[in-house]
Amino acid sequence: MIPDNEKLSNPQVTISVIKKYDFSFAKKFGQNFLIDDHVIKKIIKAAEITEKDMIIEIGPGIGTMTQYLAESAGHVIAVEIDQRLLPVLAETLAPYDNVTVVNEDILKCNIEELIKEVSAKMGMNVTKENIKVVANLPYYITTPIIMGLFENHIPAASITVMVQKEVADRMNAEPGGKDYGALTLAVKYYSETYIAANVPPNCFIPRPGVGSAVIRLKAFTEPPVKVKDEKMMFRLIRASFEQRRKTLKNGIGNANIPGITKEAVDDALREMGLDENIRGERLSLNEFAELTDRLIG
Repeated sequence: MIPDNEKLSNPQVTISVIKKYDFSFAKKFGQNFLIDDHVIKKIIKAAEITEKDMIIEIGPGIGTMTQYLAESAGHVIAVEIDQRLLPVLAETLAPYDNVTVVNEDILKCNIEELIKEVSAKMGMNVTKENIKVVANLPYYITTPIIMGLFENHIPAASITVMVQKEVADRMNAEPGGKDYGALTLAVKYYSETYIAANVPPNCFIPRPGVGSAVIRLKAFTEPPVKVKDEKMMFRLIRASFEQRRKTLKNGIGNANIPGITKEAVDDALREMGLDENIRGERLSLNEFAELTDRLIG
């Protein structure tokens, strides 16, 4: 166990590692390394990590949060896209024998297979309740990662992530507001949200231009609404928000979804007692589920 003042959450330690490896931050990977142990401990607490858990960490960077995760969890699978960081991680995580570093793009990675492979290798018997995703996500790719995890039904009890504060607000939004959109509805369908902390820019190297937030998404055992075709519902949702200024029927009608016409959307909205010129941002998750069921018959 590394003392806190010798961990990478100490800015001096992070700076020395960056200098040692002559590491330059890659804009394309959205790299911002955490340098605040209080924030990391809030993330660990919010994720409710125990020694029985297997953690999927997305983007470990130089291993700052990984060090804390390894001391709390049974095993950590750290998925890092930047090959330049592999020798750094080999050094910073050397004291921990319960970390597996994988050099892959999380958007292309088969997480379920990865969990099975590492579980078998480590002799761990993990269930969905013991699998948790934790990450300090690059701002530019937060939504595709979250949506990908949900839509691929990753077997995880929760996803606890550091994201741009604006994205956390979108995940937590209510119908009718400017933050409400496709991401909001996906999060509401799959999980219960809890904002654990707001994080200022000075907690990172380099400092981002905006504030961040830690949000936990605790997976539902069953979705809060029933719908005949989940994929179709999210196709309709995406179409409804791709052109926010358009009415819902025009957004869906312009999306070229086989068998779905503007006239059919008009009829469905009328049957639901909704204005035919309503916009997607006014519909709740329940209403999108009902609209989907009416449109597919």
